[in-house]
Amino acid sequence: MINWLMANIGTIIIAAIIAGILAAVVVKLVRDKKSGKCPGCECASCPKSSDCKH
Repeated sequence: MINWLMANIGTIIIAAIIAGILAAVVVKLVRDKKSGKCPGCECASCPKSSDCKH
């Protein structure tokens, strides 16, 4: 088991970094949605512009 981990440590580290970045993006999108923000759109074209908090 240790030999396998040592042989694949680079791949494991890169996978962990990518998983962390993906988790951070998902958390940010969920928080923005809960706060009423429209991700990636202008306020004028947002379907929730009347409920917008900024």
